[in-house]
Amino acid sequence: MNRVTSTALAAALLALPAIAQQPQSRQAPAAAGAPASAQQRSEGAAADSHGFVSATRFGQRDGAALYAATCAGCHMPDGRGAAGAGQYPALAGNEKLEYAAYPASIVLNGLRGMPGFATQMDDAQVAAVVNYVRTNLGNRYAADPATPDDVKALRQ
Repeated sequence: MNRVTSTALAAALLALPAIAQQPQSRQAPAAAGAPASAQQRSEGAAADSHGFVSATRFGQRDGAALYAATCAGCHMPDGRGAAGAGQYPALAGNEKLEYAAYPASIVLNGLRGMPGFATQMDDAQVAAVVNYVRTNLGNRYAADPATPDDVKALRQ
């Protein structure tokens, strides 16, 4: 297997959602006999040991926890980025984070080798992780924080 193939394979594997099993007792019951949506099941549900409330939804609610569970594996815990199986840009001291819409769009839709997380995070989670990255890791972009309504508008 050559380097290009192994890099593409690694990127594809990273894009796959983790599989998490939940006991039946954790699943929210459907209202009036209708099946509950993934969003309804994730609200108020306890997360498993990997932070998922379902096989495809993150359970963390605050930005630091979401960053640690979702971003730090590639961008590193200190946000300095990495090179190896792929190029992972530094988030620390990154001027592209000045305006919240740019990182929010990337978290939702992905960019190049980074997968989007629109189906794994709700609007509040995306806003939380974007605001965390913009105000930590050496970044000081506290003005104009992302809101769940901003993220909702980006989804449309």
